[in-house]
Amino acid sequence: MKILLIEQLRKSNLSSNRFLTSFLTSFSILPTLYIRRLAAITPKNHQVTILNERYHQRNISDEYDLVVIHYNTASSSVAYEVADQFRKKNVCVILCGLHASVLPNEALKHADTVLLGRGECNWLDLLKDAEKKEIQNIYPPKSLDAELCHIPSTNVRLPGFVLMGAIEATRGCPYQCHFCPEGNTPNANQFFTRPIEEVIEEIRNLPQKIFTFYDMSLTIDPSYTKELFRQMKPLKKHFFCNGNINLLARDPSFVSLSKEAGCIGWLVGFESFQQPTLESMGKSTNVVKEYKIAIDLIHSHNMIVIGDFMFGFDTDTLDVFDATFSMLKKLKIDVADFTIVTPFPGTPLFKKLQKENRLLTTNWDEYTMFNPVFQPKHMTPEQLQNGVFSLYKQFYSPKEVILRTMPTILNGIYPFSSVAARNLLASFNSMFLTK
Repeated sequence: MKILLIEQLRKSNLSSNRFLTSFLTSFSILPTLYIRRLAAITPKNHQVTILNERYHQRNISDEYDLVVIHYNTASSSVAYEVADQFRKKNVCVILCGLHASVLPNEALKHADTVLLGRGECNWLDLLKDAEKKEIQNIYPPKSLDAELCHIPSTNVRLPGFVLMGAIEATRGCPYQCHFCPEGNTPNANQFFTRPIEEVIEEIRNLPQKIFTFYDMSLTIDPSYTKELFRQMKPLKKHFFCNGNINLLARDPSFVSLSKEAGCIGWLVGFESFQQPTLESMGKSTNVVKEYKIAIDLIHSHNMIVIGDFMFGFDTDTLDVFDATFSMLKKLKIDVADFTIVTPFPGTPLFKKLQKENRLLTTNWDEYTMFNPVFQPKHMTPEQLQNGVFSLYKQFYSPKEVILRTMPTILNGIYPFSSVAARNLLASFNSMFLTK
């Protein structure tokens, strides 16, 4: 069969600028690994084409037997539009991803079938049924099991120029924070590790010198990750990865080993500097008083810290923006992402706000993490959005970018160039942050 796999980019403020979208795609920052997972496990007797950019009308064709579209909440309307056009040409359409997994009945209005969960095992079932012309409406998720469903390398060639590679060593997250759409999708809390020798071989075969681990966190199973880092040392590659404060602050040997393995920087979901906020959202891995310990430890090994922060929690008041900026400077966080708390369908947060009649809209186009889609407790939606945008512009003002970037010259070429590139890109992007 001829199969088209579409990786739908997130519809957000970033995607409104074609230069930024192309730039981020080149660094493997925007695309997920979902489509590459499906491509990697697809039997070789099928002809697979991958597209990982915004879809155009000219791409609509009846030459394919199956079209798979992966999308998230904010890009659902775009995905449905493309799906409808393919179905008009009698092409079998499969929808998948976080949004499709929690709202399959919505997806089925625009597709022949919906693939739930993370993909691999039920994708193979779907392919067998498609060959027999017996395709089902829903393919439920299956547990990842090395005996039943081998997870292959996702080192699948993408169209276009890709400067930074991307792989996974582990899957899933057991923590299930109330706001997280990934941790609350079917089977997402099942934690699974790939054989280390297979991960090492995949890293060795990456054409890029620098790559990103797409694992939700490499600190969930420290014994596994430590052995992985040990075996990575001879590869002489450089990487970014996600981690949680609870281990990064408490295990200096782990942090040191990550540097020896080639780590450039840790991406950390700090979310907030307020402990009550973290506790209310089930962020059990974070203790605010340990933030400085973890950051100083990472910096002491010449690695950078990239922090994620969200605003609009029920504990947030209007002073949260100034307080956050002050702490960011005090702790010397190198790069920071600021978004608005977004209650994605399927999460405990969505159910809570829906029950309290605080959702302002279920127009999924607005669920970009830059729009307030619910009524905050201690500010207006406009104040929430203005506060996030103002903080973004303040943190990425030319003066602040220079003050943050210049000291990292002493850390080496990779940390310095990473901080410089991300800060300059964010500073440029701040010009597009408007209501």
